[in-house]
Amino acid sequence: MKKPALSIENLSIGLPQGADRDFAVENLSFAIEKGEILCVVGESGSGKSMTANALMGLLPPGVDVRGGKARFEGQDVLALPETDKQAMRGERIAMIFQEPMTALNPLMRIGDQIAEVFAAHNRLTTPERRNRALELIREVGLPDPEKIIRAYPFQLSGGQRQRAMIAMALALEPKLLIADEPTTALDVTTQAQILKLILNLREKHGMAVMFITHDFGVVAEIADQVIVMQEGKMVERGPAQQVLVTPEHPYTQRLLDAIPTGKLPQARPLGTVPALEIKSLRKTYRTGGGLFKPVREVHAIDNVSLSVARGEVLGLVGESGSGKSTLGRTAVRLVTPDSGQVLVGGVDIAALSEEELRKERHKVQMVFQDPYASLNPRQKIISAITGGPITRGVPRAKAEERARELLEVVGLGADAATRYPHEFSGGQRQRIGIARALAMDPELIVADEAVSALDVSIQAQVLDLLRDLRSRLDLSILFITHDLRVAAQLCDRIAVMQKGKLVEIGTVHEIFQSPKQAYTRQLLAAVPGADWQREEAATA
Repeated sequence: MKKPALSIENLSIGLPQGADRDFAVENLSFAIEKGEILCVVGESGSGKSMTANALMGLLPPGVDVRGGKARFEGQDVLALPETDKQAMRGERIAMIFQEPMTALNPLMRIGDQIAEVFAAHNRLTTPERRNRALELIREVGLPDPEKIIRAYPFQLSGGQRQRAMIAMALALEPKLLIADEPTTALDVTTQAQILKLILNLREKHGMAVMFITHDFGVVAEIADQVIVMQEGKMVERGPAQQVLVTPEHPYTQRLLDAIPTGKLPQARPLGTVPALEIKSLRKTYRTGGGLFKPVREVHAIDNVSLSVARGEVLGLVGESGSGKSTLGRTAVRLVTPDSGQVLVGGVDIAALSEEELRKERHKVQMVFQDPYASLNPRQKIISAITGGPITRGVPRAKAEERARELLEVVGLGADAATRYPHEFSGGQRQRIGIARALAMDPELIVADEAVSALDVSIQAQVLDLLRDLRSRLDLSILFITHDLRVAAQLCDRIAVMQKGKLVEIGTVHEIFQSPKQAYTRQLLAAVPGADWQREEAATA
């Protein structure tokens, strides 16, 4: 009989008093064989990440293991002293965390953080550590390794930070890799590269993988076995093909029904009045220029022009580093362009003074990519949502009533208003960000990967919400995403960016069925499980 790489027996993880339930995880049992990839699927708050954190000895304060065992290489890792856990982490069991901005040290260069893994375990000489860091940066598909190794986390895009963290986790080729939503922030081509890399490492080293994800497209690509969790309990387990094709539990069936199919929507007539006009926009970032350091230029936005009509959803797609987020931030004047115009309701916000901008700011709001960094950890949720409206003169009681309504709309419930950000999962925090943006009653929302952190059922609810707001309020949305399946569901037109340039723009049907540019075709080909041309032919 084969001995599993990891065996979890009746694991229970308790929550602090006052939580909405007693256990984050309750009586969980499963095993992962050597060389096997087990995908753990479930909604935010189902206990997926808590299980992973318990194995690594990284549970937050007030959350503790109340029972059970986790056997790895003959040891119960839950019972190890802290010094033994430190020796185990990184070398024998490694973890890829969900949020790269909170997991990476903002004061250390990327190369130093990768090299630190080898230093902590007394591996390699200093020159060897740097060379190995460069190799890992190349392996995970980061561009210009010599530049990346010297960069700080804030100088990288969200997807690039995630790849750097994956390089750190893979550095010592661990026996068990725990991957907590490692491809959530990645564009489709990079996601394909990372999944292939993990599959290759599994084949090469017999590494077992516990892969936490809400993306069933990823499950279909890599999983051998699947377990489905709901509110801390396992509700279904089986081979990947069996769970995906013939799910038994109603909860699993509901999750699968919420998956974006890639089926293209009916084209809608669009108005001619623009909510947003971007004209000849340019933004260049310059670094270096000191002693012996040449000036380096990155053309984040290179002469881009586009418009979003009232009531239109324009999807902005492209790989990490293509300039999507910079363009979105420029549209809300969080970034000031070098030249060009940003017209919101006919007003060029790029040319306004700070005082003038305050009067126009409510017209365009942003939902940020990182739900952890975008909320003040010391501020209750109701304060985060009502701050903007109260500043604009809305009476506090009215603003708080509207905040509770919006929390219901985004699926959290009015009682979330009195809690703090740390009490919510990543997906729940993103829903709070959406409620905060809607509280200002904007004409235009810039949604920067607004649903990438959400599980599929909540993602479907939020997309339905955005469609409803678009129709009911004639709301315009600049929708930045790396998930082309989501773009196909929601957007009227698609704009494709590459290296700061707008390479193609057209209706959803034009882009997905007859793309003109090779780069666009490459993005479409990398989407797991989607074939828009075949889908259209089947329904014609």
